[in-house]
Amino acid sequence: MLLMKGMALLPFMLSLLVLLHYHNEVHCYGDKRLLHLPWDTVDSTCLSHKSRQEKGATILEMKHQDYCYGGGVKDWNKLLQKRLILDDLRVQSLQARIKNMASTQTHDVSDDRLPLTSGVELGTLNYIVTVEIAGRKMTVIVDTGSDLTWVQCQPCKSCYSQKEPLFNPTASPSYRTVPCNSSECQSLAFATGNTGICGENPPTCNYVVSYGDGSYTRGELANDQLNLGKTPVDNFIFGCGRNNNGLFGGTSGLLGLGRSSISLVSQTKAIFGGFFSYCLPSTQSGASGSLVLGGNSSVYNTSSPISYTRMIPNPKLSTFYFLNLTGISVGGVTLQDLSFGKSSMLIDSGTVITRLPPTMYRALKAEFQKQFSSFPTAPAFSILDTCFNLSAYQEVDVPTIKLQFEGNAEMKVDITGVFYFVKTDASQVCLALASLSFEDEIGIIANYQQRNQRVIYDTKGSKLGFAQESCSFT
Repeated sequence: MLLMKGMALLPFMLSLLVLLHYHNEVHCYGDKRLLHLPWDTVDSTCLSHKSRQEKGATILEMKHQDYCYGGGVKDWNKLLQKRLILDDLRVQSLQARIKNMASTQTHDVSDDRLPLTSGVELGTLNYIVTVEIAGRKMTVIVDTGSDLTWVQCQPCKSCYSQKEPLFNPTASPSYRTVPCNSSECQSLAFATGNTGICGENPPTCNYVVSYGDGSYTRGELANDQLNLGKTPVDNFIFGCGRNNNGLFGGTSGLLGLGRSSISLVSQTKAIFGGFFSYCLPSTQSGASGSLVLGGNSSVYNTSSPISYTRMIPNPKLSTFYFLNLTGISVGGVTLQDLSFGKSSMLIDSGTVITRLPPTMYRALKAEFQKQFSSFPTAPAFSILDTCFNLSAYQEVDVPTIKLQFEGNAEMKVDITGVFYFVKTDASQVCLALASLSFEDEIGIIANYQQRNQRVIYDTKGSKLGFAQESCSFT
């Protein structure tokens, strides 16, 4: 059991809903954790400008995207409920994209350590970092499920509201558009599912990326100097968005950490060796994590050994990161389900709630309800069907959830990733995992369950690593 002293749940989460504050010590007692339930609010700011270089790694501060909202939200319950609905749309979009890529279909469209903060495709890409393009600071959403990095540009035909000034290509002497007959333009079909479009006078490469809720970005493919902290990346290929719409939360754009040739990971392989990691923080006041680019594990602040599992290859879906989930335990009880180890799971920083195949989810739900049966139930909400009314309690015992992967790798879900607070008074608190609609859909390990973990992506060695870490940018 983890005894959480003075933990306050904050109604300030982009998609996770509520924050858990740690003011004192944490004690371990087997396979349950004691969770205190006082409430509090936070003030925050959107921008995340810290970075540093350490032992050959570039480290960017990372925060949650909720920082971009500050005090401007009047009804957090409504906002947080909406985010859950939009997360479901993202998952539906991912499933459709995966099916299209698996069938090799594409669409023609005619018209150092960086601070990581809890932060879009669907209003659920929760984590943001700050980078520089041509010397101008840009706060962008981090997404391992996307490849193309893009920012809003002026002049803009249609742009959503963002905190920072729009990027002005004419003010950068190093800005260049990408020709439509180039290999970079041709790579868009594989990276985004949409082919590049030839513009006129000059024949530049235009792109479009559409997301599941109707959000989109359109513009021209370009290159310019990208700075990751103090690490320069010359001739970086990115999208200069002239027509953008959606719930991108006041950020300047998106940072694609997928695996195609135009992703940040591929474009910086000569610098960082295809190696990056992150620690996703909560949304509590001042909380920050880090995006580490480069392979020196000595810069991590992990509290447990790193355990590795291999990335599962999938030639038709090679832009995504897959792994093999071999088991789950709840409160020390190992679930019995024949589907473990038979299909790969997608790990994604942009999806909020982890999705499991129906039979696997039913086994987890039954065991969790069995161990949590002393607490009153509450109505289901959206995709979440295992809910409780905890408004009358100051503290609750929460069963520990552990995910096991091929090669004896293990991820112990942090207590902040177990419950999703639909209502900030704790009258509707739901288990933060959900079922897929069909057994043949791809399961997703989402960002809610990845919080306060160091998640390591070694694309050269084709492996993923996990270790517990209390996220901070120090």
